[in-house]
Amino acid sequence: MDQPELPVVDHQHLVLDGPLMLDCGTELARVRIAYRTYGTLNAARSNAILICHALTGDQYVAEPHPVTGKGGWWDMVVGPGLPIDTDRYFVICSNVLGGCMGSTGARTPKADDPTDLWGTDFPPVTIRDMVRAQKRMVEQLGIARLFAVIGGSMGGMQVLQWAASYPEAVFAAVPIATAPYHSAQNIAFNEVGRQSIFADADWEQGRYWQSGKIPARGLSVARMVAHITYLSEEALTRKFGRRMRGASLAVFNDIFEVESYLRHQGSTFVRRFDANSYLTITRACDWFDLASDYDSNLSGAFAGTRTRYCVISFTSDWLYPTSGNRAVARALNGAGANVSFVEIASDKGHDAFLLDEPDFHRTLGGFLKGCADHAGLAP
Repeated sequence: MDQPELPVVDHQHLVLDGPLMLDCGTELARVRIAYRTYGTLNAARSNAILICHALTGDQYVAEPHPVTGKGGWWDMVVGPGLPIDTDRYFVICSNVLGGCMGSTGARTPKADDPTDLWGTDFPPVTIRDMVRAQKRMVEQLGIARLFAVIGGSMGGMQVLQWAASYPEAVFAAVPIATAPYHSAQNIAFNEVGRQSIFADADWEQGRYWQSGKIPARGLSVARMVAHITYLSEEALTRKFGRRMRGASLAVFNDIFEVESYLRHQGSTFVRRFDANSYLTITRACDWFDLASDYDSNLSGAFAGTRTRYCVISFTSDWLYPTSGNRAVARALNGAGANVSFVEIASDKGHDAFLLDEPDFHRTLGGFLKGCADHAGLAP
């Protein structure tokens, strides 16, 4: 496989005021957070929505991506007149701490020497560390309280952590297709991906950039494995079935169309993502267990909350199934929270929240509109 170079992009960013202490006990002296905004912040600074991206997402939520040139990953949801209406809301999306699209992580320099990258020396981060950095970023943007925090998958974990850590700073929260912790199966799939990276001859103990290489094959396989979990059997069958590409019966050829599709997903992924960041972020997901800080009582994470919640799941999502989302809703009910729970009928699997799902879009837009009307935000 070719060794693609990640393009150098000058991402919009800010540097946090002062150091950031991580859960692992390491203090990062200088933290850069890359972000994008859409819409206009009102005079009262009360219409800001923070969107938290998923594992392989980034801050380019509603505009062409500077590396791939593709449209924003949620551009059918975020924009004028869309469910997250940028005519009404000021939308912020940041690249998570540990990411590879401009925020401090394995691919950024440790100090002033641009060639001395963190690599595998970058300390382990948690979902709470990511949220802690986001909170500091939001404060530096002059926003004391967010109108809403919204995210799916790993983004939904961040939403739950926001609601638990900073309830006074969140008016509404929308965790989508997520869970309060990773199951053993989730962890197992992530470990297969990590081991595929370690097994790549170009891994070089995580210092691959020093020889101008990246573990492209391993990272591609990791993406292929993960991408299978984002889809449903129904979606794969509808899209590919057992259709063949007309190839001869040879072991090393792409015989089935689904094989070609997965290889394409893997090869395009390595052009925009960093292997060390993938390791960092998958570990953060695996470590996440919101109830562990509250004597294994998930309701305790939301005790006394006044935030309004809408928990959303999809019927065919087997990566973050409805049962996990329902557990969040039950815990919120147990804490006396104002919560709605909606299960959307869809055969598109976990990725349904990123795709054209009208019922989901109506649910999200309706919840936000109701909350905005209650909060007195101008339409």
